[in-house]
Parts: sequence; C-alpha cells; structure tokens
Amino acid sequence: MIEAIGWPLFALTVFVGVWPLLMMFVWLAGGLSFWMLHERGKPTWDTLPPLGPDAVTVSVIVPCFNEEDNAEETIRALAAQVYPNMEIIAVNDGSRDATAAVLDRLAAHIPRLRVVHLAKNQGKAMALRAGALVARGEVLVGIDGDAILHPHCVAWLAHRFVHAPRLGAVTGNPRIRNRSSLLGLLQVGEFSATIGLIKRSQRVDGRVFTVSGVVVAFRKTALHDVGWWTDDNLTEDVDVTWKLQRRRWTVHFEPNALAFILMPETVRGLWKQRLRWSTGGAQTVLRYAPDLFRWQSRRMWGVFLEYAITLVWCYAMLFLTILSVLAIFGLLPAWADYAPALFSIWGMILSVACLVQFWASLAIDRRYEPEGKSSWRALIWVIWYPVVFWVLSAGSAIFGFPRAMMWRDGKRARWVSPDRGFR
Repeated sequence: MIEAIGWPLFALTVFVGVWPLLMMFVWLAGGLSFWMLHERGKPTWDTLPPLGPDAVTVSVIVPCFNEEDNAEETIRALAAQVYPNMEIIAVNDGSRDATAAVLDRLAAHIPRLRVVHLAKNQGKAMALRAGALVARGEVLVGIDGDAILHPHCVAWLAHRFVHAPRLGAVTGNPRIRNRSSLLGLLQVGEFSATIGLIKRSQRVDGRVFTVSGVVVAFRKTALHDVGWWTDDNLTEDVDVTWKLQRRRWTVHFEPNALAFILMPETVRGLWKQRLRWSTGGAQTVLRYAPDLFRWQSRRMWGVFLEYAITLVWCYAMLFLTILSVLAIFGLLPAWADYAPALFSIWGMILSVACLVQFWASLAIDRRYEPEGKSSWRALIWVIWYPVVFWVLSAGSAIFGFPRAMMWRDGKRARWVSPDRGFR
C-alpha cells in the first residue's frame, strides 16, 4: 500500500488520523489532573465560597446590542447575585431596537444598576472599555447580554482574586440553555467534553488559549497594564487572554462560576459563529506570533504549537478530501483502492475514542448541571459529534485563517445580533 500511494501521502494520512487521537489523550489527561487537584472533594457551585473582610469590589459590565428580548432576564439575574460589593453597568452599544428603554426602566428599580448609552454601535471591545471607564470595582466581570448567571457566580469569580496578586483573569463555566434540538444537545456535549476539558487541560499546562468572553472576570490593573481590549479583533476575549499572559499575568478557570447561555441551533448560525471564532483566533496568533521567538514568551509555546499543528491538520484534511473526490471520478485509482479502508479504520477508532472522552468528561462535568437537567442525554448523540463539529471547525479554520490575514489592522470589529437558537 505504501508503495502504491507513496510515503508522503501515507505519512499525511497517518498524521490526519493520529493528531485528533493524541489531542483527545492530552485533553483527557489534563482534565482529569485538574479535577483531582481542584475539583474532587471541593465545594460546588450551589454553595458560596468563603467571603471574608478582604472581598474585592466588583463591577459587572454587560455590553448590549439589540438585546430587548434578553436584557431584562440577564440584568435581573445579576441583581440577584449573592455578593455585597457589586455594581452593574449595562452598556447600550447603539442598539436599534428597544434595548435603551428596557435598560432605563430597569435602572429605575434596581439601585446598583447604571446604564451607559453609546450613540453609535462601536463593537463589544469598545462597549467593555466604556463600561470600564465608569466602573468603581477592583475586578471587572464581563458577560454577554443574553447570559444568565447563577446567583453565586460573581462570588466564585471574585474570591479567586483575594490572595493572588498576579492573577489577571478568571474564566467562568458556560452552560447551554437551549437543548431542544440535535445541534443544541451536541453543543451541551461539546462544552462539557471539549471546551471545558481543554480549559482544564490548558490550565494544568500553565497557559490558556482563551477565556470565555460570555463570563469572565479581570483584575482592573491587569487590563490597564496590557492596554485594555483590542477593538479591531473579532474575538476580543482571545486577544486579551494572550495580552495578559504575554505580560506574565496568570489566567485561571473557575468551573463553579456558572453562566447559562444561548447558542445557535441552525447550521448557518453555527457556521457564522465558528467562522468568527476562527478568524479572531487567527488574528490573535498572527499579531503576537513574532513575540513568541523571544525566550520570555516560552510559556506560550505550547498553546501556539497546538494551534499551529491543528491548523495544518485542517488543511491536510481538506487535501485528503480533495484526493478522495478525485478518486471517486477515477482520477486516482491507487488512492481509491486504499482510502476507504484507511478512513473506515480511522473512523471506528476515532468514534470509540470520542465516546471514551465524552463519557469521562461528562462524568467530571455532571456536578455542574442544574437539578432536573442532565448532560448525559448528549452521550446518545455523541457519534455525530465528529461529523458535525469537526468538519465545521476544520472548515471555519480553513476559511478563517486567510480571512484574518486579509483583515485590515485598525478596522473596528463591530458585531451583529447572533443566532440565539429556538426559544
């Protein structure tokens, strides 16, 4: 077989098959290590962390753009937070709907809510900056305009900063609210078995690729040190994570800080979201890659190599897919003879490994499911995960990287209302 298709093509095929399995092992080993060190036998989200006299003051910033349907639910959940030293700052980022009226009405009844109105849509990064300018807190918590925080969420985020002077950010634990469709259930599994596992693994390694912009806390002095959020990056959360870590601020993951979020439940909405994520991630890597050649940046090498190899894997997958299409039309007879067997073996091994990863990660993650809900339902549909999400992620990376290369520096990254699924 090797002689028929050639060593380079055989090596590329092995790489495409082995890399996902290797990363599954790394994520699972890291996730289990994090669980043993930081979660096993520790208090859970339904209890409050110790809040002593040194509790930091917190300002929660909520950028809102066309959020008339979600803003009230989000703000009222913030008003119910069990944390004393907290204010809420809602930033109306030039909304074209009734968001401004909703926020003003809420401000009249919620004493710790202040509203900032921007005349024009400036993008999430600028909305966060506007909120930070008027914030009184030592710690700034940023959430999305549709996120519902558990009443203990802010307390779990804030308590991490008390005795950790070099802690720059703490990323929370997003949970999927809409679970009425197959895509919704798959994303429940994805956030538990992949995103949560990756954050745990990267935290054990020492560096995190990105905080979750939907629920994250920052030390205000750390943000000032790195120049706040970047307004020309499509994913301001990825960019600020790299900026903090380049300046040797640490980033932690707090799984007890629960935020319930809405996610796309259409393929089109999911594609647009993942393309934005991929483009923004590539923007960040391209912007800061030159600094990685310095010894002082060595702690970011692992995160960068994982990203770079995964990007190569995406293009390798595209190349093998093109070869398979050519083989179907009889243009590559040798590849047509061997590719089906190779892909079948790889597919079976990958499916079994995927089930093992999902089972282990959902076992770790089940303690964060609210009463009456279970992430185990996602295990039934997990066999479709590689088909839907790996293809989607590979495709978004393939298109997102050149899009990032063509993005003009200084071009403001403004947002549009995303797909929030079926309500």
